[in-house]
Amino acid sequence: MNRSLHVLRARLPEAIGGRLRAKKFRYSTADIPQVAPVPDEPVRVFIGPANYAAQGDRYARAIEMLPGVGAVSMQRVTGVFGFPADISVPPNVHRFSRRWQRTLLEYVSTNFTHVVYEAEMPLFGELFSGGIEAEIAVLRASGIRIIMLSHGSDLRSPSLHRERDPWSPFHERNPRAERLEGIVARNRASLSRLDAPVLVTTPDLLDDWPSATWIPLAVDPKRWENDAPVLERSRPRVFHAPTNAWVKGSDLIDPMLWRLHNAGVIEYNRVSGVPADLMPQLYREADIVLDQFRIGTYSVATVEALAAGRLVVARLFGGARSHVETETGREIPVVEASVESLEERLLEICADRERFAARAALGPGFVRAVHDGRLSADVMANFLV
Repeated sequence: MNRSLHVLRARLPEAIGGRLRAKKFRYSTADIPQVAPVPDEPVRVFIGPANYAAQGDRYARAIEMLPGVGAVSMQRVTGVFGFPADISVPPNVHRFSRRWQRTLLEYVSTNFTHVVYEAEMPLFGELFSGGIEAEIAVLRASGIRIIMLSHGSDLRSPSLHRERDPWSPFHERNPRAERLEGIVARNRASLSRLDAPVLVTTPDLLDDWPSATWIPLAVDPKRWENDAPVLERSRPRVFHAPTNAWVKGSDLIDPMLWRLHNAGVIEYNRVSGVPADLMPQLYREADIVLDQFRIGTYSVATVEALAAGRLVVARLFGGARSHVETETGREIPVVEASVESLEERLLEICADRERFAARAALGPGFVRAVHDGRLSADVMANFLV
């Protein structure tokens, strides 16, 4: 779209500008959401706008367990997975609606003591030409304290990942890696200039930003826990549900898994596009859940599968394992395997069901101790001053 025309349309009244936009940018005034009630507590935290895998909302609910703290989560809605949040705004409204952006700016700047920015994404769409740095300058002028929260690809440098990992997906030079490199470079530059505390949701990201603080991923364990046994079927049921097959290494492990499936050793299920509310039942039906084999960390999917008492197999960096154990006193009960060793590991599991069933049984306790939100709230509390 011509830049001048875009600017002109952005200045038109909502009812007129919305009708004039190209179809993919159209929204109606009915799409503009209401803001959430303002918490009554003296410390009021606003978190948004990514809410990847419901983490923004889970952190909001976790820190509400702290005395004197209230929180509101906001998400720019993407996809069809329906994660909960206190405020959900359609992407076109978030990006283009000046009415929404100004309403949200007034709501946040006059009511909250802290703002947690997820994934270096702007809260107010295109309201400020200077992006998050311009937004943050306005919020700081109102006395608001800023915390930055990284979820992964917004901060994980493809070039640095290539240097430390022979299995890194970023060895494959393609447009996605190049785009990510540019995004990460811009985000790192912003973080350097902002001089705000940085939290990271996975411990491997400490290699990318050593001064950051790890905040554990948070889930509701009760939603996932069940009494379904594991490894009692003659053919263990193996599930792999990658949200990003390239990063997870799905193309590298699929041929071997289908070969074992066809040989009658395992029952392999490659899953995609499953809504979030159906995932607990899916994990209940699994024996083994495969997460990722190229990125070196563990995700929300791993935490949920562990909470469900499933045997999780993945490849984790040694530094990620040791950091979690040092910080929590708990060993991550994920069975280690690489692309090269996964077949051998699966055959070992099939041959020693009792030992690996006992390993799976450690998962729910680990999640309750590390990932139920209490430890995440304790970490966040250090920055809510």
